[in-house]
Amino acid sequence: MSEMNTSRVSEFILTGFPGLHPEYYGLASAVLFLVYFVTVLANITVFYLFATNRCLHKPMYYIILNLSACDLLFSTATLPKIISRYWFQAGTISFTGCFVQMFFVHYLGSVNSFILFLMAFDRYLAICHPLRYATYLKQTTLFFLSLSAWIIAIIVPVILVIRAYPLPFCGPNKISHCFCDHVGITGLACTDRTPYSFAAFVGAMITLLVPLSFIVFSYSAILIDVSKIAGFKNRIKSLSTCSTHLIIISLYYLPRCFVYLTSYVGIVFSTDVRIVIIMLYSLGPPMVNPLIYCLRAKDIRQCLWKHFYRMVSSQLDMPEISHQGGIPNLMPKPPQLASSDAEVQWIYSEPLLDEQASHSFSKGQPRNPAAKTNFSRLYPHSHFP
Repeated sequence: MSEMNTSRVSEFILTGFPGLHPEYYGLASAVLFLVYFVTVLANITVFYLFATNRCLHKPMYYIILNLSACDLLFSTATLPKIISRYWFQAGTISFTGCFVQMFFVHYLGSVNSFILFLMAFDRYLAICHPLRYATYLKQTTLFFLSLSAWIIAIIVPVILVIRAYPLPFCGPNKISHCFCDHVGITGLACTDRTPYSFAAFVGAMITLLVPLSFIVFSYSAILIDVSKIAGFKNRIKSLSTCSTHLIIISLYYLPRCFVYLTSYVGIVFSTDVRIVIIMLYSLGPPMVNPLIYCLRAKDIRQCLWKHFYRMVSSQLDMPEISHQGGIPNLMPKPPQLASSDAEVQWIYSEPLLDEQASHSFSKGQPRNPAAKTNFSRLYPHSHFP
């Protein structure tokens, strides 16, 4: 069957945004390249901060590191090809390459969903069971959970690829999308795609709704526990620890739920609008998530400020940053002795005489070293009685 596939359709064509006029191809490629550049730079910065600051070696930041790796891989799997489509008019992709891209699109999307599940689990334990947090979420436990998320997420994409690859493709080979996905590929098959689309729908519901159900449960429990805390400020402080996670989870789930709900109620978008919406919720979060970490997570913000201030101070000879909160140490340096002031320089550098260095006080003798101190030598411009 695969021989028939390759003999009839050997490659696919990614149309990108079908309604985009050719005169805007350069602008579209520049915007997509900027998105990819910012995504790579921001996520690599998260990796660098994590590797150079031991204060970030906490369960919450291990989860953020996994999410950052997933975002970086997803952008790398999708954006370079569509950039080349508008930059170099190279929109073709090989038959096998399209299925490889489809696998990574669905695989990394599933990993992202499971990592958000871990993020909600972390906040649930930290707020609802704070005394058991260190016991339940050890470093080895978190490593096992993270590894499980990356392994379990393989199952559904592999099934989708195995079922779609042998399909007969004997007609058009243009995919109305910016990257290869299951819907775009199976829609070109010369057969009824209903059995395949149903399997894809079930897989999507498993990878999206199961983590989302636990996320809803965990944050409901968090709200109930926080409502029992005395004091409005204490409640706000407890909820503020979840703000970063809530923003990231909202960016991932809300647009997807919106697309599924609109399709369920019969609202049909044009092809261009549908592609724009998918690109926004697929490529927007990988670029925005690191900015949210740096702005909302206190430890990451302080580490970023510390590294930035060190870089600037090395160029401008500014005071160094203290270790408390990344706040610059603005205490003045001790005065430097002028080379021309020979007398004062000699006072500071003169060693003690042997009799002064070896002088000891008896247990009952009062210690009064100031009695023999020559203040006129230490402060030549002062007047002492």
